[in-house]
Amino acid sequence: MANRFVLNNISYHGSGAIKEVPGEIQRRGFKKAFVASDPDLVKFGVTAKVTDLLDEAGIAWELFKEIKPNPTIQNVKDGVEAFKASGADCIVAVGGGSAMDTAKAIGIIAENPEYADVVSLEGVADPKNHATFTLAVATTAGTAAEVTINYVITDVEKERKFVCVDTNDIPDVAVVDPDMMASMPAGLTAATGMDALTHAIEGYTTRGAWELSDMFHFKAIQLISQNLRDSYAEAKSGKPGSGREGMALGQYVAGMGFSNVGLGIDHAMAHTLSAHYDTPHGVACAMLLPIAMEYNKPVVAERLAQVAVAMGVDTTGMTTDEAADAAIAAVKQLSADVNIPKTCDGLVEEDLDQLASDALADACYPGNPREADHETVKQLFRKIMA
Repeated sequence: MANRFVLNNISYHGSGAIKEVPGEIQRRGFKKAFVASDPDLVKFGVTAKVTDLLDEAGIAWELFKEIKPNPTIQNVKDGVEAFKASGADCIVAVGGGSAMDTAKAIGIIAENPEYADVVSLEGVADPKNHATFTLAVATTAGTAAEVTINYVITDVEKERKFVCVDTNDIPDVAVVDPDMMASMPAGLTAATGMDALTHAIEGYTTRGAWELSDMFHFKAIQLISQNLRDSYAEAKSGKPGSGREGMALGQYVAGMGFSNVGLGIDHAMAHTLSAHYDTPHGVACAMLLPIAMEYNKPVVAERLAQVAVAMGVDTTGMTTDEAADAAIAAVKQLSADVNIPKTCDGLVEEDLDQLASDALADACYPGNPREADHETVKQLFRKIMA
């Protein structure tokens, strides 16, 4: 069996990396950029750090800022119409997962109009054409949407999120500049950071994991474990430091791996919580991560033991089972240290049947290393009830 691996054509990393944006557009001969960003980033001047560079280079641009935290089908349709009306020939996504997911869907539909209903993109779609040239500038250290072949859209009517997987949607150029993440508040720093850790640990234990993805995930777990607390402290104090830069790299490295091998039950359940209760995705992932690890431990204990090592736990003299437990404990401690809640507001018993059904139908679930039935998933959800 062949193992496929898809990455950006080009990526830039480090302080000041956004200065490369105009050149990447100009050398390809593009004339006008469609800038997809969210209202808060526009309001606080983060998006302007990119558009000012476009102005200096004489590159025309048009802003689409009507992006919601959990982008909807209608959100994408509005974006497609705005893109068509703009006359732009390339896309610049500035933001976290929401902006990039919206931009990915817009770019795919713009080149493959037969998917204009958006919902037909669910699962592993097969558009014939690559998305409109897209340059993705990350402003959060967590989603790694700038390097993945996945995006998530919310179906408001059905109260569900659906995952789209397509090699044609990966941004052509990724820019991971920690300076663009400096405005992240502490809560978002914690949530996105734990999302990145979930990517790395689920990617390391998923059914599709293999040597190349292991290399990325192990290093990502190390980087995130070493830097998230510092990054969180920097966000609280407003003072710069090395934590933010470490997290910027760690989350990207995690994305290089999981995008190619899949995730598991944690993300399947987290998507469901976000769709029903609007729970921030990173918070949902973080609450569920030790629960998912404990559930999967009987079939991935050896891999969880290595997670402990990557997180800096001294496992000398421990059995495999003890080291796996140490990994779970380390995740709980890290989550507590960055003030992630342990329970989900609004989660009630009468919702569990629907939640379990939706989680088992999620595109991330098949990657889980251990099978789960409807009642088991309900029991896992109960563990985060208030």
